[in-house]
Amino acid sequence: MLEIKNISARYQGKQLAVEAVSYTVEEPSIIGIIGPNGAGKSTLIKAMLNLIDHEGSLTFNGQPLKTFQKEIAYVEQKSAVDYTFPITVKECVSLGLYPKKRLLQRLTTADWQKVEEALAAVDMLEYEERQIGELSGGQFQRVLIARTLVQEASFIFLDEPFVGIDVVSEGIIMALLRQMKEEGKYIFIVHHDLSKVATYFDQLLLLNRKLIAFGPTATVAKAPLLRQAFGEQLLVWEAK
Repeated sequence: MLEIKNISARYQGKQLAVEAVSYTVEEPSIIGIIGPNGAGKSTLIKAMLNLIDHEGSLTFNGQPLKTFQKEIAYVEQKSAVDYTFPITVKECVSLGLYPKKRLLQRLTTADWQKVEEALAAVDMLEYEERQIGELSGGQFQRVLIARTLVQEASFIFLDEPFVGIDVVSEGIIMALLRQMKEEGKYIFIVHHDLSKVATYFDQLLLLNRKLIAFGPTATVAKAPLLRQAFGEQLLVWEAK
């Protein structure tokens, strides 16, 4: 059981971004984190991952989540990634193996086999020798998911993974995430497309700096709660 208690964080240590967010995830699940622009969605997951200063706690079965550091995978927004870094697709995926390696320990033949299997799972094996800068947005996102696969993490955090990617890549990624959930993973996804929440997520965390609602998607994705979070932004979405 994953318990989040009174998580609060500020933008650059000043303006309050998220305030006293608390909820409990009872079992492996795909959780969508939704809310309007500026709601603190990315800030919340960074606080949960101890990437920024924050108040509150995050525990798994009573133990601080940070004690399971090697079991955590984080894929940040593509806009924060340096595509010019000189690394091949297979080298990028192999980075997911190092959290569980000893210092300076080299990858084995079996490790590289895992990399190839992960690339095959996301239909990117034929690109393994390409530089990451040569990939489309959807292809690169699949590579990042392959990196998560080889890491074999139990807790997966994805920040806007579907922005600017093709339909094929999105379908491949969601199929893999559902499979990973069935294998016992806890998956958190910052997401913005309300039209897909019903088919993508088991549970929703509806946020606008404070927690508006958390629970099964069918319960949270209701017009009154969504309007409470999105306000006029939702009215624009409903009119499309």
